Amino acid sequence: MAMPVFSFVQRIKSCLGVHLQRITSGNFLHYQPAAQSGSDLIDLATFRPQPTASGHRPDEDEEEEIVIAWQEKLFSQFEVDVYQNEAACQSPLDCQYRQEILKLENSGGRKNRRIFTYTDSDRYTNLEEHCQKMTTAASEVPSFLVERMANVRRRRQDRRGMESGILKSRIITWEPSEEFVKNSHVINTPLQTMYIMADLGPYGKLGYKKYEHVLCTLKVDSNGVITVKPDFTGLRAPYRIETEGEKQELWKYTIDNVSSLAQPEEEEREQRVFKDLYGRHKEYLSSLVGTDFEMTVPGTLRLFVNGEVVSAQGYEYDNLYVHFFVELPTTNWSSPAFQQLSGITQTCATKSLGMDKVAYFCYPFTFEAFFLHKDESSDALPEWPVLYCEVLSLDFWQRYRVEGYGAVVLPATPGSYTLTVSTWRPLELGTVAELRRFFIGGSLELEDPSYVWIPGTFKGQRLSRFGLRTETTGSVTFRLHCLQQSRAFMESSSLRKRMQSMLDRLEGFSQQSSVHNVMEAFYRARRRMQEARESLPQDLVRPSETLES
Repeated sequence: MAMPVFSFVQRIKSCLGVHLQRITSGNFLHYQPAAQSGSDLIDLATFRPQPTASGHRPDEDEEEEIVIAWQEKLFSQFEVDVYQNEAACQSPLDCQYRQEILKLENSGGRKNRRIFTYTDSDRYTNLEEHCQKMTTAASEVPSFLVERMANVRRRRQDRRGMESGILKSRIITWEPSEEFVKNSHVINTPLQTMYIMADLGPYGKLGYKKYEHVLCTLKVDSNGVITVKPDFTGLRAPYRIETEGEKQELWKYTIDNVSSLAQPEEEEREQRVFKDLYGRHKEYLSSLVGTDFEMTVPGTLRLFVNGEVVSAQGYEYDNLYVHFFVELPTTNWSSPAFQQLSGITQTCATKSLGMDKVAYFCYPFTFEAFFLHKDESSDALPEWPVLYCEVLSLDFWQRYRVEGYGAVVLPATPGSYTLTVSTWRPLELGTVAELRRFFIGGSLELEDPSYVWIPGTFKGQRLSRFGLRTETTGSVTFRLHCLQQSRAFMESSSLRKRMQSMLDRLEGFSQQSSVHNVMEAFYRARRRMQEARESLPQDLVRPSETLES
């Protein structure tokens, strides 16, 4: 994957144009032609700085514009002063820089004054870039590891294959020496870096390290990603740098992409390289996935649920745990034999959060189920799985109490959901029952927890809960991530259209479940009104009265 890097690098050659200028009051005075004879105007040319003995004017030192290529080395005044001394050259790179500087001096000097560069081969590290803060604390200081790693040289990744499959001896060095740590403690990242710098020292005092500032950082990794920080100026305002010291100065600079467009031959060659690269990458991913990707049976919807019991709050006693299970409808729904559709969380102590006591479980669970759409002509809404939960408390003396029951219909559309399930518990009237609950533990329990909703085994027309006294307790929070898999999502035949109509009805089912309780109460009230009317004598009922009235 190194080939795109070179293609991109060719495009960024000689592509950065940097313009640096010091902001002074003189920048607002523009040169005008000399005044005509007889006029009382003063020529602004008299205010222009006069050349020095070397022929250099100070105003030329306040503004500089230059075009820089990728990894092009521009020497600073400090490097020119250092490498002119042969004794300061300690490495082959230093000797090479000395030879280049001598050639520049013989050919008329450098083309740059304040703007210079550090390439990937230079010994330079931007400490401000590596010592970034990890928190928002104003008093944060870099850790020891951050300070040490900031000075570590990055090196290019060397992808060498293993010489053999036999493990080498001394895989772990129990007593590493300082030299071993120095040579081994290196960040192994395939990254090339280039810094565009500026010497913002006062006029006549160039060549001091304390006046060096980073204007732009360019990075290219092995994936062909180019990072330019800060970004190209474009139509935005120039970037500004304010120097520190006794005499504070303000500088502005712009960074523009001035590279020429690639030739059609180069673009075609690059497209072929990318196509070949993406083809190999696709084959690599296919080899990892394999051809045994499991597909569902036609006409079947596969439901995956990755859930989490987040918390429970608002309950009377401490040390809570939740027993939960998923009930699948008896028609058209099934699950694998190994699938476990229930679970119990750990016991969790509560903590005060405002006026409530909250127990955080963070208990994960997962399950899958299948829905087989058999009757395609039916317009009835399909039933959907229901998640039941039972909250219990357990104290130091192993006394447990039922704190509440709750239920919620699983979302019928894929996505991430956070559901809060309100719970209630059966209530036994009388002081004795409350004393028994407090001292001995135990309380009324539902023989069938699915009685909270409509049990799947119920086949009647009316489900009566008359006479059941309940008390509203707390709530349980679930976080669900639902996924659905079906051939209907990728087929374009008539089967997809029929399956899509079924999925549309599933979406309507989620709305139906939200108003289920309201409609159920409405129908019960209407049925009681009808029964009451039937029990009245006929002579007391006016002929104009109807059931709808």
